[in-house]
Amino acid sequence: MEYLMDLLATPIMGKSLGLWSAFLGIVATLLVLDLGVLNRKDHTIGVKESLKLSAGYITIACLFGVWVWNHLGRDSGIDFYTGYLVEQSLSIDNLFVMMLIFKSFSVPDQYQHRVLFWGIIGVIVMRAIMIGLGAAIVSRFDWVLLLFGAFLFFSGVKMLFMASDDDKAVEENAVVRFLRKRFHITEDFHGHDFFVHHHHPELGRAVWHATPLFLALVSIEIADLIFAVDSVPAVFAITTDPYIVYTSNIFAILGLRSLYFALAAMLHRFIYLKYALSLILVFIGAKVFYTFYVGHVNPLIALGVTFALLSGSVFLSLLKTREDGKKGEPTPPKG
Repeated sequence: MEYLMDLLATPIMGKSLGLWSAFLGIVATLLVLDLGVLNRKDHTIGVKESLKLSAGYITIACLFGVWVWNHLGRDSGIDFYTGYLVEQSLSIDNLFVMMLIFKSFSVPDQYQHRVLFWGIIGVIVMRAIMIGLGAAIVSRFDWVLLLFGAFLFFSGVKMLFMASDDDKAVEENAVVRFLRKRFHITEDFHGHDFFVHHHHPELGRAVWHATPLFLALVSIEIADLIFAVDSVPAVFAITTDPYIVYTSNIFAILGLRSLYFALAAMLHRFIYLKYALSLILVFIGAKVFYTFYVGHVNPLIALGVTFALLSGSVFLSLLKTREDGKKGEPTPPKG
C-alpha cells in the first residue's frame, strides 16, 4: 500500500500520477458508458438525444472544474473554465469539416457516432503528445509563448478577413491517397466495421480490407490534428499548466462531439461565429504579449471576454437568421 501511495504521488508535468490517473479514469468511464451502454446499438442520433448526451458531458466537465477550483486554487479553476470555453468555441469550426467529411464519404447517419467516438481515442493520444511537448518547450523557453501569441493574433486576423477554406479540408489528403494505393479498400460499407476479411478477386482469396468508414475516421483524425494547431497554443496562452490545458481540451472535445448531431442541424445559422472566433484568437494573442511585458491579467477578464464574444455571436446569428430558422432554409455563412 505504501508503495502504491508513493507511486501515485510521483510528479508528472507538475501534477501527481494520481491526479492524471483520476482524470483518465473519468474519461475512460465516460467512453465505456457512451459506446458500451448508451450507444451500444447503431442508430441515428436525434437532436433531443444529442442534447441530453452533451448536457451530461458538460455537467461532468463543470463539476470537474469545481473540483479543480477547490483543490488547485481559484486561478486554476478559472483557467480551466476559460480553456474549456476557448476549446469548445474553436472546435465548433471543426464541426463544419466533419459534416463535409461525412458527406464526402457518404457515411450513413447511424454510423457517424461510431466514427466520432473512435476519433476521440485518437484525440486523447495526439493532444497528450502535443501538450506534453508544448509544456516541455515552454518550461525551458518561456519566450516561446510570444510565438504562440503572435501565431494566434495573426491567425485571428487572417480568419477575420479571409474566406473559409473548409472545402479544401475534405479533399482526399496525402494520407488517404496513400492508404488507397497501399491497402485494399472496399467500395461499400460493411455495417459499422472499419476492417473486413473480404474476398479479393485478383488474389483469389480473402484478405483484410479497410472500409470507407475507416477512411472517414482517418480524415476526421487529420482534421483534429490540423485544428489542434490553433486550439492547443490558445489554451497554453491562457495557462501553462499542462494538467489544466489537457483536461480542459479533452472535456471540451467530449462535450462537443456529443453535441455534434444537434449543432449539425443548425450550424448554417451561426453566420457571425467566424468573427467571434477571430476576435477570441486576437484577444488571446494580445493577452500573451501584455502578460509577458506588462503584468498578469485577471483570469476572470479572459473568461468574461471569451464568453461575451461567443455568446454574443450566437445570439446575433440566431436573431439575424430567425426567419430562415422558421422556414428551415439554410443560410450560407458570409465570408
